[in-house]
Amino acid sequence: MPLNERDRIEILMMIGVGDRMRTQQEVCRLFHEMHPDREPVSQSTVSRIERKYRELGHVRDAPRQGRPKINENVQQDVILSALENPHCTVRQVSRDLNIGKSSVSNIFKKVKYHPYRVRLIHELAEDDFDRRTEFCEYMMDHNNQNNGFIANILFSDEATFFLNGHVNRQNTRYWSQENPHWMQEYHTQHPQKHNWRNAHNTNQSDGGPSPLASYLTETEMITMVRLKAVGIQTKTDSGKTKVACGMTSEDF
Repeated sequence: MPLNERDRIEILMMIGVGDRMRTQQEVCRLFHEMHPDREPVSQSTVSRIERKYRELGHVRDAPRQGRPKINENVQQDVILSALENPHCTVRQVSRDLNIGKSSVSNIFKKVKYHPYRVRLIHELAEDDFDRRTEFCEYMMDHNNQNNGFIANILFSDEATFFLNGHVNRQNTRYWSQENPHWMQEYHTQHPQKHNWRNAHNTNQSDGGPSPLASYLTETEMITMVRLKAVGIQTKTDSGKTKVACGMTSEDF
């Protein structure tokens, strides 16, 4: 058990002054007799206490180094900020409460608060469900008729960059101890920019990203597939070239 300031003063009194001073061994034995329920002190401890008093004039603990402990009131304020506004940022809480951002992060970590991201889901129209079912049936039928149908599909995707302040999942959070399963529907009828990319099941490299001025129409899509699929097309047994889902070059 560590010695407090009162214990150190008591040891100094046991050492004595002038010609009535005790040896370190005698001080250790006397301290143990007066406190039999405590761990005995060593001679090096007695020597260190005496030396500190002669050098500094006191036996108090030196000021502790490092960051101070987080105040309980401050911790409560941080938690209340997250409860009142789960979408708050660490920077915002730090600014509002006038404490460091690292302190805010440490408090959230201590109370097991996690910044959950919003899950964006497509806004569905009434007929979307039927169209999804039709597409699945179409794919299953064609795959049953031709086992190599899936391997000859040219997959493509678009990356959309909104210009109207649309939700950015990277900058949107929900602070909570449990997953709130936060979801938000969104639609695509906003000013935006598009990038298109294609990939095919071959050993050759896929088509790189291409900027698009607007949504792709059917004619534009066919033209782009013709241009981008050069060098990554595959031949079927009949000699036709597969370049898109369910299409051959003769279909264009």
